[in-house]
Amino acid sequence: MARLKEQYENSIVPGLMEKFGYTNRMDVPRLEKIVVNVGMGEMASEKNLIEPVRDELAVITGQRPALTRAKKSISNFKIRSGAPVGYKVTLRRDRMYTFLDRLINFVIPRIRDFRGVSRTAFDQQGNYTLGLKEQTIFPELELDKIPTTHGMDICFVTTAGTKQEAMGLLEGFGMPFTKK
Repeated sequence: MARLKEQYENSIVPGLMEKFGYTNRMDVPRLEKIVVNVGMGEMASEKNLIEPVRDELAVITGQRPALTRAKKSISNFKIRSGAPVGYKVTLRRDRMYTFLDRLINFVIPRIRDFRGVSRTAFDQQGNYTLGLKEQTIFPELELDKIPTTHGMDICFVTTAGTKQEAMGLLEGFGMPFTKK
């Protein structure tokens, strides 16, 4: 069992039950999935950069990413319908917890001038989105083989009903939020 999953069941659930007054363990919010998304932007027009992005995302997440294509043509951005625009990976169960563990304990501390992640990036349903400016902070990547740097969005989908419940859940996992 993943370390964070065990921590969730043994310490986070009882803490959230006490904090929010839940009477049933099934009412406690949980992490459903983590979606990692890489938009390629101008790299999409260069065919030799599409596969390295896929390979980097596969190394980072431990799962092969799915290619996302444009639904419509947008002339201002020079995008044709069906053209590749990015990659996405949906992580669930043990892979999700191991990725979250690596993200919180190894990757986020490597961000330059880091003062914590934003407290305002929650949506109304209790999901949290984190944007990273470059993929080079992941220790799994070999920096010599990276053709270009790109960013990525990481979305944490929870079953929480409010922002406060979702923040309590992610704080229990050890997410380093900024001070108030």
